[in-house]
Amino acid sequence: MVVAIDGPAGAGKSTVAKIVANRVDIEYVDSGAIYRAITKKMLDSNIKIEDYSKIEELLKDINISLLNGKIFINGEDLTPFLRTKEVTELVSPVSNNVAIRHKVNEFLNEYSKNKSIIMDGRDIGTVVFPNADFKIYLDASLEKRSQRRFLEKTTNMSLDDIAHSIKKRDDNDKNKSFGALKVASDAIYLDTTDLSVDEVVDNILKIIKYNGVKV
Repeated sequence: MVVAIDGPAGAGKSTVAKIVANRVDIEYVDSGAIYRAITKKMLDSNIKIEDYSKIEELLKDINISLLNGKIFINGEDLTPFLRTKEVTELVSPVSNNVAIRHKVNEFLNEYSKNKSIIMDGRDIGTVVFPNADFKIYLDASLEKRSQRRFLEKTTNMSLDDIAHSIKKRDDNDKNKSFGALKVASDAIYLDTTDLSVDEVVDNILKIIKYNGVKV
């Protein structure tokens, strides 16, 4: 079983997906965190986004692995660095790179074989798993999404800086040539602006339960 949750930054995808994964007893995979890990690796290797040849070389030698909710690149745990300002500012253009997207999608498809997973991202239900058993698109106002990120305390950015960063990310994500952020034609749309985490989780569990899955 594959549950795909898409939506913009700060819509609550990761928070909700983790809870649903626990309730349904399946594995949670954060695809966006993988792009952040690659971004961190590029920063550490002094590779700029326009250095296409260096990016291709990096991708040839890169080994992605997931273990106990942590992300490793070539054996190095990059999880603590995924929400830094430097990574946040660069992750959108990095995820625009078609070669990087193909690399991540290839990994995700291989990793998910013979597993039941719930995954969140920007194009999970449209590109990565177009035949997912369940597709859900979470959305919320820019103001609400910015507040959520600020309250997470995972970055030292101000609320205004976070709002600016999210708005910029939204624009980039919606205009990608490959894997653009959009609602899949067969996805269920949920506006979470005025919903609590528990209410969003309950909505998703009802969708899954309605289709015969024990929760």
